[in-house]
Amino acid sequence: MLVLGRKPGEYVVIDDKIKVAVIKSEDGHLRLAIDAPKEIKIKRGELYEEEQRLLKQV
Repeated sequence: MLVLGRKPGEYVVIDDKIKVAVIKSEDGHLRLAIDAPKEIKIKRGELYEEEQRLLKQV
């Protein structure tokens, strides 16, 4: 896992296709903007983990 520090207005680009930008940071809360092609699925971590847990039960 790569860990980076970014300030509001800064961003990272993944594989020339996905842009993840920090758009706001206050009181320890962070807001991200993700720009990716429509065919790439983006899920919140808690939903991904729940799906994985349910798959393991089958």
